Amino acid sequence: MAEKKNYYEVLGVSKTATEEEIKAAYKKLVKQYHPDLHPNDKLAAEKFKEINEANEVLSDKQKRAAYDYELEHPGMGGMGGAGGFSGFSGGGFGGFGDIFDSIFQGFGGSASVQRDTTGEDIQIEMRLSFMDAAKGCKREIAYTRNEACPSCHGTGARGGTAYKTCSKCGGKGQVRFTQDTMFGRTVRVGACPDCGGSGRIITDKCPDCKGKGYVRKETRVTLDIPAGVDNGSYIKKRGFGQAGTDGGAAGDLIVVFRVEPHKFFQRKNFDLYLDLPVPFITAALGGTIRVPDLDDVFEYTIPEGTQSGTTFTIRGKGIKSRNGTGNLYLRVQVDVPTKLTREQRKKLEEVAGAFDLKQYDKSRRFADNVSSLYGKDPYRK
Repeated sequence: MAEKKNYYEVLGVSKTATEEEIKAAYKKLVKQYHPDLHPNDKLAAEKFKEINEANEVLSDKQKRAAYDYELEHPGMGGMGGAGGFSGFSGGGFGGFGDIFDSIFQGFGGSASVQRDTTGEDIQIEMRLSFMDAAKGCKREIAYTRNEACPSCHGTGARGGTAYKTCSKCGGKGQVRFTQDTMFGRTVRVGACPDCGGSGRIITDKCPDCKGKGYVRKETRVTLDIPAGVDNGSYIKKRGFGQAGTDGGAAGDLIVVFRVEPHKFFQRKNFDLYLDLPVPFITAALGGTIRVPDLDDVFEYTIPEGTQSGTTFTIRGKGIKSRNGTGNLYLRVQVDVPTKLTREQRKKLEEVAGAFDLKQYDKSRRFADNVSSLYGKDPYRK
């Protein structure tokens, strides 16, 4: 049997932590492990899921009380199992509902079990060009989903009314179960076995959806994609997921973006980086060079004596988004010609003869260091 997760350790808090301490720890870890900051990182995604799982339990007083009881009384009533509370979802209490209900009944309280009738989310991946992601765009997406049947309004009954109230639960969808155990009598509340928790029994099924309450349908949605989305960013359209059950709300549509690389721009958050080839003559003498940005080409003046590897910052030329505007960083790569004509070579040799080693800062320092170590000048035979 797998070891049960300790959600207090997951959030890095003590068992006596207050609601405020749990909330603060959760917010801090969510910022640290959010998928948007760790695209394609499976370990970070798993950690993010575990953090949310722990918060779901510890931030709810009733779930936390049941969880604490399970930690102190492992294995009671055949509860738990691999992963412990990993089966939690929405309203139920998984395999230890009996104990939880008996605890609160013993104090004169009541416990309820609610069926989650919300539909499932749909996740779709969309590929975007670098420019569309950086500047924003509109895209239409088509997919097939379960939509609430219009004939029965999602009830599954003909005309939406061909059903009767469940006589076993009186329409509540829940019934009490009493059991005598070695610890005494326990009482729990669970979904009604006759109606499955819906509170009603269909007398005549809807002919269009065959009683399912939903129909398969192609859905088209236009997405207004904001400027600045990146790999792993997503848009959530509420109510565009799978239809709910028993008239419950539909799930959400989650569109995750995958951004294609650019030919020469690299990106970090909202900043752009460009490796800029500069002719060696321009680097030596200085001059104007044409540089592209996201919208057009502009002129930029390269100062005299610019070295390869120099980075120039142009503010406000990065990605513009509602969260701010990034910068454009030009990383100079001095471009030395590889093929020279005889005439060009001759002229360069004449120019080279006019220069002394003292005028080359890096070369001179290198020669001085080599000479001090080996006693020989590397630039002289």
